[in-house]
Amino acid sequence: MLHTFVALVQDKPGVLTRVASLFRRLSINIVSLTVGESERADTSRMTIVCEAPEHSAHRIRASLYKLEITVDVDEVGRSEAVIRELCLIKVSAGPQEPNGLSSRSQIFELANVFRARVVDLAPESIMLEMTGSSSKIEGLIQVLRESNYTILEVSRTGRMAMRRGHHTSRVLKALGNPNATPTPSNLAKPTTDLIPNEFEDVHEEEE
Repeated sequence: MLHTFVALVQDKPGVLTRVASLFRRLSINIVSLTVGESERADTSRMTIVCEAPEHSAHRIRASLYKLEITVDVDEVGRSEAVIRELCLIKVSAGPQEPNGLSSRSQIFELANVFRARVVDLAPESIMLEMTGSSSKIEGLIQVLRESNYTILEVSRTGRMAMRRGHHTSRVLKALGNPNATPTPSNLAKPTTDLIPNEFEDVHEEEE
């Protein structure tokens, strides 16, 4: 079973190595790992997709919290989050192809069907850019191969995920939402930017 974890970690040297080593010690395979800046200074956002039994999700989350560099961890699913992936695909489209240069127009049509964009056109190749679910990207790759096109290169970012609906007070203020300021009607709602670390006393150094 695939699990998707979103982790906010301190932006320090060696963070990626520590997270990867943690999954190695747990004997859990990382399917994809995406790292980038977050909305907070000195904090990076990791989207980790791993293959593990269904009952092991809590163990993984608790183990991530044990690392000193972890600020927050959340497990998200398809029904409760927006999950996307970016992919670049370079396809051979030169005169040597079975359909010659006319193959370019056919690739353009496939790109339109899958809502991909042409971002580079060279004498011998076409590069497509596509953002969507993993299954949609795999569908385009499969159609290109079944249509006897030669795929020269494929570069994928891995999953990126964000929960639907709920926004922090900081985001609401940026959007100009008047409800971002605490009032008697919304004082009961949490306005903190992050869920507090619920494992504060169990931080451990990497073995």
